Amino acid sequence: MSTAEDFQNGQVLLIDKPLHWTSFQAVNKLRWEIRQAFNIKKIKVGHAGTLDPLATGLLIICTGKMTKQIDSFQGQDKEYTGTFVLGSSTASYDLETEIDKTFPTEHITEDKIHATTKKFIGDIDQFPPVFSALKKDGKRLYEYARAGEAVEIKSRRVHISAFDITHIEGNAVDFKVVCSKGTYIRSLAHDFGKALDSGAHLSALRRTKIGEFDVKDAVLPEDFIARLK
Repeated sequence: MSTAEDFQNGQVLLIDKPLHWTSFQAVNKLRWEIRQAFNIKKIKVGHAGTLDPLATGLLIICTGKMTKQIDSFQGQDKEYTGTFVLGSSTASYDLETEIDKTFPTEHITEDKIHATTKKFIGDIDQFPPVFSALKKDGKRLYEYARAGEAVEIKSRRVHISAFDITHIEGNAVDFKVVCSKGTYIRSLAHDFGKALDSGAHLSALRRTKIGEFDVKDAVLPEDFIARLK
């Protein structure tokens, strides 16, 4: 098992973030547990890439001197799996907010769903969701959104290197995406629905890879804490 010195010199921890946890909660929980386990007053702990509370999966958490590597980990391609629901949209583009619009889906065939993925391969311009942690004028976008304030959001260029449909069941479409840093899968869901002349929102999301790191090698926070103790 790792020692206090190991954590201070720097560790890369692969955590499988549970549903409803924020990435900051995971960092704060592990920091507190490491400090308690080794009676350390202060230790740097940070994560390499935020996951939304409604997403699960791979969260790279760095301690001590390895926090200097966070930017390099964040810059690597990410792989996600999840589910889009066609025919309805939400303000947050996922299940954080209620369905606000419904759309026809009778014209959508499985062939059209598969063909539409090709429109999103390569460099694309994407608008981040209004319900996101990006900052504008010192405030998070979700703060404006929850207050009902309109705010101008600029598009950003992202890269999708793979976009595969893995299963279709009614209006539920399972997918796997490999993408660059800064890609919002919620925005991809929203744009995918529009490209099908309908609407869509994200109902499930799991991050499975960051660069060469795989969620198969990650542990749940409680398992990491149990090992500490």
